[in-house]
Amino acid sequence: MKGKRGYPAVLRYAMMFCVIFCLCVLGGCSGTENNVKETKTPVAKTKTPKKGEIVTDSTEIIAMAGSIVEKMTLEEKIGQMFVVHLEQLDKSEGGYFEFRQFTNNMADTLKKYPVGGIILFARNIEAIDQTKTLIEEAQKNTKVPLFIAVDEEGGSVARIGNNSNMHTTSFPVMEEIGAMNDEDYVYNMGVTIGKEIKELGFNLNFAPVADVKTNEYNTEIGDRAFGSDAKVVSKMVKQVVNGLQDQNVSATLKHFPGHGSVSGDSHTSPVNADTDLLGLRSTEFKPFQAGIDVGVDFVMISHISISKVTENTVPATMSKLVIQNMLRQELGFSGIIITDAMDMGAITKKYKPGDAAVKAIQAGIDIVLMTPDLEEAYQAVYDAVKAGEITEKQITESVQRIIETKIRRGIILSNTDLL
Repeated sequence: MKGKRGYPAVLRYAMMFCVIFCLCVLGGCSGTENNVKETKTPVAKTKTPKKGEIVTDSTEIIAMAGSIVEKMTLEEKIGQMFVVHLEQLDKSEGGYFEFRQFTNNMADTLKKYPVGGIILFARNIEAIDQTKTLIEEAQKNTKVPLFIAVDEEGGSVARIGNNSNMHTTSFPVMEEIGAMNDEDYVYNMGVTIGKEIKELGFNLNFAPVADVKTNEYNTEIGDRAFGSDAKVVSKMVKQVVNGLQDQNVSATLKHFPGHGSVSGDSHTSPVNADTDLLGLRSTEFKPFQAGIDVGVDFVMISHISISKVTENTVPATMSKLVIQNMLRQELGFSGIIITDAMDMGAITKKYKPGDAAVKAIQAGIDIVLMTPDLEEAYQAVYDAVKAGEITEKQITESVQRIIETKIRRGIILSNTDLL
């Protein structure tokens, strides 16, 4: 049978099929291409920070810190584990002298003992320009940028806020603020303090107080605590941490494992807390856990002992049980652990500076604060590493945490010469 043009029907149908197939293929190319485009997995783009910017990507921070630490000598790494007050850098006056400017002797000391940071007190802070210049000069005379610390809790402990020359914001005592139970107010307080001290050059605040005042006779903490209710204190602590660190100022929870239940004063003598493990977990630990959960950079260890838990009167600063088992493992803190001031009576009446520094680091401390004798303590730690009493691996791990925090807070920037 033939069609109108004389082609067999089978051939005619075959030709029609070929034409339709070709059209489908040609038309389908576009459809297929669209389908491929729609199902392509987008490639993640990592923003590389520009020169002089703050590095924010956590993977980059870890890698960058690792590269810096790898190039450091043992002496440089040990130096990072000390924060000192200004007078420890210049003893030329033959005694205690209140410095308000950076000196050549301080520059020389920083070269010999490249500490990780300095802390300023009210005696060092006279006026705005003077404070800025002092901090700028200190930073210019160090290879690794410094933590510049201050105790700016607000209320009764405010080295800057209580100086009318500084024109910063004053706040009520923390006990009154805790009674307000206003999280927005406390967050804004943290933001304000952070912003104002950041403008002066500070990058580390030894605040907030995370102690729960359960002993009405406690004079060391007193009205510095937000109150006696662990839930309220936890909320206040969390918001201060958020406020400070939103301004890129490191916050510090103090004084772990909790200083609010004691009646003695560790500034003058050894103190033992009559607290058991259940009490710590149900009360004292809660504000610290709240601050840790929002990413606090530092936790400060107190010099109290807790004999009901540790079965000895060793200061918490030197207790592996407190530092490693409780703080690191149970509470999950991975940031920087710093001692309370090592020139306090609870330490100096029982330990020499070198012995105290070694014992604290052996227990898991990352930074020793205000040793009474920098030269002795530094040398003792160095000798302990060389003798195998402290592993260099532990030193490196501590310094890694320190450098990571300095990068995260913009103390070390992307254009650093340290790489």
